Amino acid sequence: MSPESIRARYAQIREEVGPAVTVVAATKYVSADDMAVLAEAGIEVVGENRAQDMEAKHAVYGDAFRWHFIGHLQSRKAKLVSGICELVHSLDSESAAGKLTVPALVEVNLSGEPTKSGVAPDDLEAFLGLYGDVRGLMTMPPLADDPEASRPDFRRLKELADARGLAELSMGTSQDYRIAAEEGATLIRVGSVLWA
Repeated sequence: MSPESIRARYAQIREEVGPAVTVVAATKYVSADDMAVLAEAGIEVVGENRAQDMEAKHAVYGDAFRWHFIGHLQSRKAKLVSGICELVHSLDSESAAGKLTVPALVEVNLSGEPTKSGVAPDDLEAFLGLYGDVRGLMTMPPLADDPEASRPDFRRLKELADARGLAELSMGTSQDYRIAAEEGATLIRVGSVLWA
């Protein structure tokens, strides 16, 4: 993992998705030591999946990055996450909503997969009333070999957001970020495509 190769891939992705889309570098599998390489490469926003890992990395790198939380948010970690992040992408429980103090996106489970987190589309309207600083929506479509398979979920998420006047859409990962950008993503979460 070299700063030069990451910088080049980051620039390519930013060019592909355009200036209206924030590229969030998913750092779940990046060690605290390797975060220095990301800073040197010019990565601006990082997304962490685990509150403890985010806390440890933030203690070393602080304001070198803008911090987003992209993993499942446990209510007992909401205070910790609120103290570090500028945005949570994965709000989906009433208990976490009661403890969170930073802007959030509501995670929507469009596929109905029981193994996935997120609020069911039919429950979204009621859930939005639980938290006063919802900026938008996030989804994780089922893993598929063909990135086009994600398009219907991305389109549906945009429809749900538009109907509620929500501007931010976090959708698209290394496998399907181009499709997500075409369908209106304002944030994409990429990892492997940056370091591969």
